[in-house]
Amino acid sequence: MTVEEAMRIRSGKKLAFTNGVFDVLHAGHVQYLKFARSLGDLLIVGINTDASVKRLGKGPNRPVNTLEDRIAVLEALRAVDGAVPFDESTPEALIALLHPEVHVKGGDYKIESLPEAKLVAGYGGEVVIASLVEGKSSTAIFRRMGLE
Repeated sequence: MTVEEAMRIRSGKKLAFTNGVFDVLHAGHVQYLKFARSLGDLLIVGINTDASVKRLGKGPNRPVNTLEDRIAVLEALRAVDGAVPFDESTPEALIALLHPEVHVKGGDYKIESLPEAKLVAGYGGEVVIASLVEGKSSTAIFRRMGLE
């Protein structure tokens, strides 16, 4: 999905937005995305490009799945209305274009340390920190597989 397509389907609806790598989708991701979707009329997910995942230092073998595959999996979920790729280290430029009413991040983040929090607050949006699902993480999966 492009930014233009995201803006078109938005038309007057309350937009919830989240972002991430979403490399190996697991039950924690699904619960998180369902929660994020519950905060708006639609949910757009900003998804890191393969190059930005490498720059984030997620590990030499990441992403495991290509951007196209990660988008296909996300967009197949009932909770997700679309996924928009971004190549920067943060989704600030994408948020500046979309102006979501709600920006959702996982419980491993703090509002004070999110670079995009000031941007969202500046136009009257809200940042919501979702609870983590205990024991459900990509890192835990990779460790069980002996990859991290």
